[in-house]
Amino acid sequence: MFTSCLIDVSVLLLYINVCTSNLVDFVILFQWEVVQRTLNGSQFYTYSVCNVGEREQDNWLRTTFIQRRPAASRVFVELQFIVRDCNSFGDSSVTCKETFNLFTSESDADVGTTFRKGQFKKVATIAPDEITSKNELHINTETRVVENLSRKGFYLAFQDIGACVALLSARVYYKTCPATVKSLASFPETVAGGENQALREVSGVCMDNAISEELPRIYCTVDGEWVVPVGQCQCKSGYEEVKDACQECQAGFFKAAASGDKCEPCPANTQKLNSGALVCPCMDGFYRAPTDPPTGPCSGLPSAPRDLVATTTQLSTGKLLLSWQPPEDTGGRSDITYSIECQRCEGVVCQSCGEKIRYEPASTGLTDTKVSVSELDAHLNYTFTVEAHSGVSLFASQATPRANKPPSTSVLTTSLLYTDPPKITSMRLVERTSTSLSLSWDVFPRPRVQSRPIRYELTYRKKDDNLDVTTYIVLILEKNFVQISKLAPGTAYLFRVQALSSDGTPGGSSMEEQFETSLEERLTQNNTAVISCAAVGGAAMLFIVVMVLFLRRRNSHTRQGPEDTYFSSSEQLKPLKTYVDPHTYEDPNTAVLKFATEIHPSHITKQKVIGAGEFGEVYRGILKVPGRKEVAVAIKTLKPGYSEKQRQDFLSEASIMGQFSHQNIIRLEGVVTKFKHAMIVTEYMENGALDRYLRDHDGEFASFQLVGMLRGIAAGMKYLSDMSYVHRDLAARNILVNNTLECKVSDFGLSRVLEDDPEGTYTTSGGKIPIRWTAPEAIAYRKFTSASDVWSFGIVMWEVMAFGERPYWDMSNHEVMKAINEAFRLPAPMDCPSAVYQLMLQCWLQDRSKRPRFGDIVNLLDKLLRSPDSLKTIADFDPRVSIRLPSTSGSDGSPFRSVSEWLESIKMSQYSENFTCAGVVTMDQVLQMKNEDIKNIGVRLPGHLKRIAYSILGLKDQTSTLSVFAV
Repeated sequence: MFTSCLIDVSVLLLYINVCTSNLVDFVILFQWEVVQRTLNGSQFYTYSVCNVGEREQDNWLRTTFIQRRPAASRVFVELQFIVRDCNSFGDSSVTCKETFNLFTSESDADVGTTFRKGQFKKVATIAPDEITSKNELHINTETRVVENLSRKGFYLAFQDIGACVALLSARVYYKTCPATVKSLASFPETVAGGENQALREVSGVCMDNAISEELPRIYCTVDGEWVVPVGQCQCKSGYEEVKDACQECQAGFFKAAASGDKCEPCPANTQKLNSGALVCPCMDGFYRAPTDPPTGPCSGLPSAPRDLVATTTQLSTGKLLLSWQPPEDTGGRSDITYSIECQRCEGVVCQSCGEKIRYEPASTGLTDTKVSVSELDAHLNYTFTVEAHSGVSLFASQATPRANKPPSTSVLTTSLLYTDPPKITSMRLVERTSTSLSLSWDVFPRPRVQSRPIRYELTYRKKDDNLDVTTYIVLILEKNFVQISKLAPGTAYLFRVQALSSDGTPGGSSMEEQFETSLEERLTQNNTAVISCAAVGGAAMLFIVVMVLFLRRRNSHTRQGPEDTYFSSSEQLKPLKTYVDPHTYEDPNTAVLKFATEIHPSHITKQKVIGAGEFGEVYRGILKVPGRKEVAVAIKTLKPGYSEKQRQDFLSEASIMGQFSHQNIIRLEGVVTKFKHAMIVTEYMENGALDRYLRDHDGEFASFQLVGMLRGIAAGMKYLSDMSYVHRDLAARNILVNNTLECKVSDFGLSRVLEDDPEGTYTTSGGKIPIRWTAPEAIAYRKFTSASDVWSFGIVMWEVMAFGERPYWDMSNHEVMKAINEAFRLPAPMDCPSAVYQLMLQCWLQDRSKRPRFGDIVNLLDKLLRSPDSLKTIADFDPRVSIRLPSTSGSDGSPFRSVSEWLESIKMSQYSENFTCAGVVTMDQVLQMKNEDIKNIGVRLPGHLKRIAYSILGLKDQTSTLSVFAV
């Protein structure tokens, strides 16, 4: 980053200071004075004003005309100044402030000493980091940005409204991105862009022997830094990058394609060529597989598997285990697989085994060095061949074998010569009656169609342990099933089956099994008992149901009535602690003392103005209480000249906050009430308001993170509901976010009175609050309850999932009320999970008693967070309705006149320069764009990419969306 002054580019620093006569002077307006001061033994001049004892101060100091470089639309103003502590003046100060304002005005010509306030617009409020006391001088340095300059020059002006301030110097400069070489592309020096052109695109030129598929580009940021190179240059094939230049690959090295990689040495088994090689071809006898990269090594064919053996524990099982050792030479490859081939021989006739046998796990594509072969026949010879394969085996037929290169197959011949009969593996009952039993059994190995039939011997007897003589019955069978008749009812029998060998000798046998015939009389008795038990059980169940209904009816008469149905749970009827309204105290100061801790002002250090509150400025600061760790805090101040009622109203918020203690409620550190300048001190939330934070980070968070934020807000509101506190102004603007993305409910302000005006807003002393967050019954009947807070929470859910989008877009308050009464509800935001949107709709039920309670909401969000897959189902999304996109025209109904007007309508105007630089300057060109085109012009954030893409989709649809709202 370079900085250049606006008056003379050869001068890097420009100070507006009366002691430097050749630089820009000031025009003194309204009581600013030139004062000579001594600092560190040196004399210098300042512009000073200090009229804190007089009311309604409005003092101005203006620079002379500052000419602007044409490309410098964004300049920086660095100020050195001194501000005196208001407390050092005692009680005599009337309008004492500790800040002053910076203004600017553009012009195409020097207007001399002419000065009109209306031509100036405010840039910033300038606050000191350190204030000067009577005994110690502190010089502050602050830098502010002046954006969107377009005319030939400008003026700066400083307004004092009651501070004691001395301006030492002002430095005005702009930033540039220096000339550079990035990724072999040369880029010229470029002036940094402004707010409307956060990234300024610059085209470059490739270096010698470097190429790029598209014109090399890079972006210059507003801070003078080069970012996001696009279409970078790369050295051509055969060249590599060496000190921002492309040089030929050395001998024995290669580079196959244009890339940013270095040249690589030729891989194994390849020929080494001269310099500038693109590839290294394979040596004779070595190959690359079709799937191998052309830049990889070459490999040879694998040798044969070694030590092929067949193992079996019992030949009669018809099963073998084949195992072998890997090839001694893999050819330099790791993708070795094996295949098995089988031949069966009967006498001198041999044929392929085909599907007659089974392999476990398979016969081809094996990576392990063993396989199980089963269902083999007896009295046959089998020949097994195991072959090793690799990615280059397809070249085997055209290869010239290397010396001593063995074939890639290994052969084993084995025989199955078992004579034992098959084995009975199981026996089962197929059917039974009171006088018969039907049985079947399994045999292994299974008999084959062409093999000799197997005969079975079945032996059975009646089970009777009381008899000394046992009678067996033996049957010889040709099938593996049998039906035995003429048996005794309700009697147990023992059965045994054996397979017979070819000579009739019994072989392997099954275990003895017991089966029993049925007894019809007993069955009838058992059925009667079952029916009786079922009748008794049914009667008992009916009695229980009647009692439950009776108790529920009785309990329903004890509920609180329709007005309190929403608060009928035991958890809400008996809160652990109840909120106390500080306005019920006769003396509001008593409530402050009871619920808030008093802090001495000496323990508070104000560092920087971070905003303006309802009653005064808000500072970031440090709280250092003796005995406690130093913490960052936010400090709300009460402006001078307040009334006693304003002071009480100011401190009432502290009386409310002091009653709460929850990790999702903003924490009150304490108050300052016993001194002249009252203050409220709260914990400091680094990321500020949730709505602005989400808009600044549009599209950067996943749904899971957004639901986590909502869970924190719901937990805080459940706590408030349990305390019987109704917030009445729940909105994303009143949710604060810290640096860990933890969300906390804030803004526990004053009572709000509903007005009867057409816009239907309710008012505080700090201004009106739009009704688009408010429940219908709260607007119509002034009925604020936890149920109306739930409605507001539904709107907050929509704001979060829409990344800070304004609810109901640009509809007026009157249109919003009319639409809600006609049952219109906000549509699902883009990429909103269906479960989350369904919860929003539940929060927006017209009947407040049917809305979920905050406890229910917390439980549901917890379930979604515990099951992230539940967030993957996305709610239906209509881009024309869900993000309020015009179909083909602007807000007045006429077609968009320019691309910038269209981008402004969807709040994406920051990309206007991107579209212009890409040559997309007409709406017809916009309609032809695809997602990839949008990415290529520099739209990187997913949320912005989708918003623009959906808008183009809406532009293509000729149906207007305005009728959807029916307002």
